[in-house]
Amino acid sequence: MEKEPATYRGKVSFINHEKFFATIEYRQGAKQKSVNCKINADDINKKPHQFRLGDVVSFQLRLSDRGDKMTAYNVKYLHNEAIDLLIQKSALENRFSGYLKKVDDKYFVKELNSYILFPLKLSPWEMPPAQAAENVAIAFSLANLEKPNALVAELFCHSFIPEYKMAWQHFINEIDADAIVTRISPHAVYLGLFDNKIQAKLSLKDAGNEKLKEGDTIPVKITHLSEDKIAVKRLSSLPEEPVVQQ
Repeated sequence: MEKEPATYRGKVSFINHEKFFATIEYRQGAKQKSVNCKINADDINKKPHQFRLGDVVSFQLRLSDRGDKMTAYNVKYLHNEAIDLLIQKSALENRFSGYLKKVDDKYFVKELNSYILFPLKLSPWEMPPAQAAENVAIAFSLANLEKPNALVAELFCHSFIPEYKMAWQHFINEIDADAIVTRISPHAVYLGLFDNKIQAKLSLKDAGNEKLKEGDTIPVKITHLSEDKIAVKRLSSLPEEPVVQQ
């Protein structure tokens, strides 16, 4: 009977997000050792995990593909003490300092003291940070605090597109807006508002009884608007086609 590989416990001490590998420091007997692992491997986790510095993980060892050294596999996240401290601090004041980083067209924020990298959450209607803002200190808060494995950073100062500001004025003042049908699926009607810069949708039931088609314009009222979500209500049906008198 084949022996089950030993399971080790260690801490992530280095991450290269561009090359998708991390280094794990661990003890084997009395010796302090390190081993690399692929952070985009299929056997890392059933659910994706954004590995960070200081992550305590369990793992097993095997020879690398080249057969010249050991590599870690079956890497499983356990906890991160630094993240636990940040979450505790956020309960008192959810405001931190960090630096913007860009990795493969995705933005991250590196927390000033822990050097932990958090994915930057941007609104669908928020302009991405200017290139000049990279590596410049910024203030941010943490979101998804109830899910430590899925923590993200949110900027304190947002830069929204003008159309979002228009949508906000329509929402606050309860002003009707014109929406253009951009797509129809078996379950919903997709709409474009304010030069198609703001997208919304209606269920087929809420869209009305008559047959809609792409390009139709319908009046709607914005019933909910936040930095992440918009909800609209249709106000009336399309005008009926005029009856031609014989």
